[in-house]
Amino acid sequence: MSVTIREADRARDAETVWQILRPAVEAGDTFCADPRGGKAGALAYFWPDTARVWIAEADGVALGCAYLRANQTGNGAHVCNAGYCTSHAAQGRGVARALLEHSLAEARRQGFRAMQYNFVVETNTRAIETWRRAGFDVVGRLPGAFHHPERGYVDALVMYRSLV
Repeated sequence: MSVTIREADRARDAETVWQILRPAVEAGDTFCADPRGGKAGALAYFWPDTARVWIAEADGVALGCAYLRANQTGNGAHVCNAGYCTSHAAQGRGVARALLEHSLAEARRQGFRAMQYNFVVETNTRAIETWRRAGFDVVGRLPGAFHHPERGYVDALVMYRSLV
């Protein structure tokens, strides 16, 4: 499968991003967006004004999306934060990995010195393994920080990778 990644345009692509995000947000098991927040809540969480968003496509079908933004302002603005979501049809097809590689290259291009994931739900084992294989380390654990709809309170991980 050949995946292409293009930058999203808010006016043109908000609905596409929402359709990718919707199942994950409504399931409530990986993102902190309110599962009842609808399109507006999901997009406010995933695509704030400070973020750039990309869409992964194959054969004209949107399969995933990613955001990239500075993790902090001021003296912390050299570390970026990214997030990813793939459609159910894309799982296991390398789309998340392609988005990750794209975001790492884009982060370097923008001059970021590191990438940090602030809140990786420990039950999201596929994502954790993907990020570890890409050189991310778990640098922190937030005990019981995420209320999983089926498993109750589970830990969230902070993951970090240098880009220099």
